[in-house]
Amino acid sequence: MTQPSVDPLTAPLYSVILTQVDAVLRRAEEASLPLEVDPARSDLFELFVTAHGAGYLEEDAEHDLTADELCKQLASRWGLDQAAQSSVANQEKLDAQNLAKMRLLWSLLRMWMEWTYAWSRWTEFQPEASKE
Repeated sequence: MTQPSVDPLTAPLYSVILTQVDAVLRRAEEASLPLEVDPARSDLFELFVTAHGAGYLEEDAEHDLTADELCKQLASRWGLDQAAQSSVANQEKLDAQNLAKMRLLWSLLRMWMEWTYAWSRWTEFQPEASKE
């Protein structure tokens, strides 16, 4: 599987974010490091903040980078969607490589959803921020 590349100077921001998330996941996988610890966690959170600032975390955004859509796009990019369909159709287990990638996506999905939830409720717990 080749790593997609985009020119960050000319590519649309959503494409840059998607490609950078992909790169963070690949680096973590290659180093056998969990996404939940730094440096992957910090890198992913910075990309989450960028996606939020660009409005990509809204369900009706033109370029949707919500947790579900982000993972769906990565699964498609990695061929996991086809591998999972084939696995079900043939009543076979996913191979170890695809299963490892699926686990990465599950971790990313959970983290991205938790950040989205916390981010959306932040002002409820920050009285000073809600007065501004």
